[in-house]
Amino acid sequence: MALQIILLALTVLLAATQTPPCRILGRAAKPSFYQHGDINIGGIFALHHIPLDITIKFDAKPEPLRCSQVNFGEFWVAQAMIFAIEEINNRTDVLPGVSLGYKIYDTCISAAFSVQSAMALMNGYEETLTDTSCSTPAVVQAIIGESGSTNTMAIAATVGLFQIPVISHFATCACLSNRKVFPTFFRTIPSDYYQSRALAQLVKHFGWTWIGAVRSDSDYGNNGMATFITAAQQEGICIEYSEKFYRTQPEKLQKVVDVIKRGTAKVLKALKKVNFTLETGEKVSFDSNGDPAARYEVVNWQLGPDGAVEFRVVGYYDASLPSGQQFVMSPVSIVWAGGQKQKPRSACSESCPPGTRKAVQRGRPVCCYDCVPCAEGEISNVTDSNNCIQCSEEYWSNVKRDQCVSKAVEFLSFHEIMGIMLVMFSIFGACVTSFVAVWFFINKDTPIVKANNSELSFLLLFSLKLCFLCSLTFIGRPSEWSCMLRHTAFGITFVLCISCVLGKTIVVLMAFRATLPGSNVMKWFGPPQQRLSVLTFTLIQVLICVLWLTISPPFPNKNMMHYKEKIILECDVGSAVGFWAVLGYIGLLSILCFVLAFLARKLPDNFNEAKFITFSMLIFCAVWITFIPAYVSSPGKFTVAVEIFAILASSFGLLFCIFLPKCYIILFRPEQNTRNHIMGKTNVKSL
Repeated sequence: MALQIILLALTVLLAATQTPPCRILGRAAKPSFYQHGDINIGGIFALHHIPLDITIKFDAKPEPLRCSQVNFGEFWVAQAMIFAIEEINNRTDVLPGVSLGYKIYDTCISAAFSVQSAMALMNGYEETLTDTSCSTPAVVQAIIGESGSTNTMAIAATVGLFQIPVISHFATCACLSNRKVFPTFFRTIPSDYYQSRALAQLVKHFGWTWIGAVRSDSDYGNNGMATFITAAQQEGICIEYSEKFYRTQPEKLQKVVDVIKRGTAKVLKALKKVNFTLETGEKVSFDSNGDPAARYEVVNWQLGPDGAVEFRVVGYYDASLPSGQQFVMSPVSIVWAGGQKQKPRSACSESCPPGTRKAVQRGRPVCCYDCVPCAEGEISNVTDSNNCIQCSEEYWSNVKRDQCVSKAVEFLSFHEIMGIMLVMFSIFGACVTSFVAVWFFINKDTPIVKANNSELSFLLLFSLKLCFLCSLTFIGRPSEWSCMLRHTAFGITFVLCISCVLGKTIVVLMAFRATLPGSNVMKWFGPPQQRLSVLTFTLIQVLICVLWLTISPPFPNKNMMHYKEKIILECDVGSAVGFWAVLGYIGLLSILCFVLAFLARKLPDNFNEAKFITFSMLIFCAVWITFIPAYVSSPGKFTVAVEIFAILASSFGLLFCIFLPKCYIILFRPEQNTRNHIMGKTNVKSL
């Protein structure tokens, strides 16, 4: 028994040491073109097509792929490779003493055939290898191919582990630039990254912002479309839809066609040639993959009748070269364009004209927007503006909102109706005052003029005339001097006027006291004292005005706060304290005058001037009390108009209440203009 066990163990050990020969699974790949050399270069090209109606079942072993018609484009590329190798071998200045060989395999556009060909180029194509390790040195030093990105990725991933270079003449997928995955891959034309960005710029050049996208469901199509969509979005282009299909899926292709027809985009971006025709002629398609060996010349792109725009890598056919050297491949990216004749406009929304801005519609891409008019004071002067521009401070938008125009400057002018009316009333008041002064001067010796202190009366008339005329300084374009003049002239002349009225009121009171037995009060308020009082009251106002002008004088100001569309040119008071001090002092004198006149209104006299002074001060105070809220609330030039109205109304009130009764007696009641009547020694009814 022990001997049998030993013999069995020896048998098993002997069987284990005898490894069977290595065999290649499936059909052994054989080169279509072959020439041995000291250094061999592999070539993998799709020299034939495969039928598109192949159905692969997973419950049975697939049938061997059958190649169909010749792919002349790839055949020419293979011939170009052979031609280049022969040219190198025939020259002594390139690789002297070394011959190049080649092994060219046909993949029939099959990824399986591509990998099988790559394995054959590494290990040979014999079905059985005598090397029991199933590993032999590579039979080629480099591989050229393939044209398709997907098949090239399979080849590069396979042979990259063995440090065999793969040089593709037409694979453009940007993913092949990943050195970690494809360490030995080299390309001869730009990748899809640059092509896709160029396509995005082409779309932008034509002004297309709303497009559809169709791609093949492959590494080339998916990677290229991802790059294109990213570049398109950076250019402000929106993708309405992005559909994918594969050429062996006709049912999905029909779905893609339906999506395109339903879409509103009039531009179609296609990666891989789409073999169908849209029924409508209103849409333009552009493709990024052409025939690599098409015999086109480099020309400037132009619009043609077939509705397509393509980027192509072309080959040149030069008949001027010697026979056998006429075909030369060139890895030059050019634009070949066909298309309809004014280029349809493809946009989700119509362009927004100047004067409007784009407002993105909620829940939709940025290319779908509404045109919103710019707000007041804002403009947009270009088409499809994203934002409106705010006009500068002294400018305003026009009606169309496409230009900033200078704001209208508003001030109370001599040329407008309101200004003309106020000027007329001012001049009329000055003229009436002058007429009264002249008439009083003519009748200065009459009792009624003498009895009412003719000196203060003439000074009052002079100050009233100045009050009427100072209102003219408020009209016209404000300047530095006019702003200082209008407020100070108004304040000083009115104080002069009220001081005269106050002096006349005090004279009335003193005159009554003088009639009492033993009274000698008039000597304390005679003409010198009257002049001094008027001068003192006026000088106080002058001092206030001087301090105002010294500390913070009025100045012209462009008021842009009240109205947005126009500039109010006004006089800023500067120091508000100074302004209200001037008005407050006038008000103080007016109230004092009113109180004294009110107390003297019932003194016995046929012609008691205190009664008329009371009425005049009542009107004066009422006007200026109502002026304050009107002045604060009135906008723009109406503020100035209100102030002028207050000046004129109070001036006319003083003029008519104090001097109209006297003028009436002088003109129409001369019998009352006697000393006896004035002293109350007659029975004539007083006014």
